[in-house]
Amino acid sequence: MTALPTAIDADLLHRTLAKTENLLIVQDLDGVCMGLVNDPLTRQIDPAYLEASRAYDGHFFVLTNGEHTGTRGVNRIVERAVGGEKAAKSQRSYLPGLAAGGVQWQERDGVVSHPGVSDRELAFLKEVPVRITETLEKFFAAKGTDIDAGLREAIDSAVLDNIASPTANLNALYRFLNADTALYSEIQQAMQTLMETLLTEAAAQDLADSFFIHYAPNLGRDDRGIELVRHATDGDSGTTDFQFMLGGAIKEAGVVALLNRHYRSRTGTAPLGDEFSARTAPKTHDALLALVCDRFDPAHMPTIVGVGDTVTSTVEIVDGGPIARRGGSDRNFLQLVQAIGQAFDRDNLVVYVDSSGGELKNRKAVELGYEGDRVVMLASPGDDRDTDDPLHLDVVLAGGHPQYCEIYQAAAGDRQSVRR
Repeated sequence: MTALPTAIDADLLHRTLAKTENLLIVQDLDGVCMGLVNDPLTRQIDPAYLEASRAYDGHFFVLTNGEHTGTRGVNRIVERAVGGEKAAKSQRSYLPGLAAGGVQWQERDGVVSHPGVSDRELAFLKEVPVRITETLEKFFAAKGTDIDAGLREAIDSAVLDNIASPTANLNALYRFLNADTALYSEIQQAMQTLMETLLTEAAAQDLADSFFIHYAPNLGRDDRGIELVRHATDGDSGTTDFQFMLGGAIKEAGVVALLNRHYRSRTGTAPLGDEFSARTAPKTHDALLALVCDRFDPAHMPTIVGVGDTVTSTVEIVDGGPIARRGGSDRNFLQLVQAIGQAFDRDNLVVYVDSSGGELKNRKAVELGYEGDRVVMLASPGDDRDTDDPLHLDVVLAGGHPQYCEIYQAAAGDRQSVRR
C-alpha cells in the first residue's frame, strides 16, 4: 500500500529558504514553530529552531496576535528553552518581529516597543484582564457553581494579561467543562458581550477609534468589517480567543510594516518613512496592496514567504444559495503576501502548517493524496465546498510544526554554507 504523502512542495520551501538572497520570511508562531496547547504556559519551543533563526538575520520576522512579553508571552518560552533570561539576552535568542497583531515590535535582544500607541490606550488595556476575570466569575456564580481550585485554575489560565492585546483564551475552560457545548457556548456569548461593552466604554472616553475585537478562529468579517464569532458545535470549540486589540493591529498591516523595515535595512531608506507602523497603515487589503505598489521600488522587492496555520472557511446556505464565510487569523496576511507576489512578479510562497494535531479541537486536518505522480490536497483546512477560495496554498505541511521546523532548520544550515 502506498504511503500517504506528508507535504506539498516541501522541497520548494527548502530551496527558497536556503538559496534566496533577498528573502523576507513572515511567520506566525503558535501552531507553526511550536505545538498548539490548551494552556499557553505549557508551550515549548525547540532550542535548535531558535539557533537556526539566527541564520536568517535580517530576513526573518514573526507576526503574531500573541505577545512577546508577559507571563504568557513567547519570550518566557524562549528563556526556558535556552536556560534563562540572561542566556537569551547574551545569545540574542529572542524572535524579532511584530506581536499583538502588529503593534508590539521586538529586536533580537528582547527590547520591546509599541509604535504609535498612546499612554491612555495602554492604561485602558491594563483594566481589560480584570474585567475578563470578573465576567467569568459572575458567569459561574449566576449558574450556582462554586469556584473550587480546579475552576479557579481554569479561569486564571483563561485570562491573558497581555500589555497590548489582553485576551480571554477559553481553551482551559472548554477542557474543564468536558466539552459541554451548550454551557461553553454561553461563555462564548458572555465574552463577546464583554468585548462589545468595552468598545462602548472606550468610545465614552474618546477612544472610539482605538480598539477592535479579534476572534480566533473566526468566520471572517461581515459587511461592516467586524469579525464573526465561530460558535462551538459538538466536537469543535469554535472561537477560543477573544482579543481586545489596538486599532490597526491587523496582521496584513504588519506585513507592510515589516516590508518597510526590510527596505530600510537593505537600501537605507524606508519607502513609507521611519515612523510608519501598522497603526498608520490602511485598513483594507486593496488599499494596502495599492500602497505597496505605489511606494516600493520593484528592484528591491524581496521574495516573501508567509507561514501560518489558521485558515478557515465555512459554507452556509443563505436564501437558497451558498455563502462562503472565510476567516482564520492568518488568512488575510497570507493573502496579501500572495497578492504582492503577483503584483511584483515574485515567487512568493504561502506556506500552510497543519496544526490539527495539537491539543485544540478546532482545526480541521488536511488530507493529501496523489493524482498520478503529483501530490494534491484531497481535503483542505477549510470547507471542501468552498471551491473558489482566492487564497492558494503553495506549500502544505501535513506533518505540522515538527515538519516545518525540520525544513526551516535544514535550510538555515544550507543557507549558512552558501554564504560562506
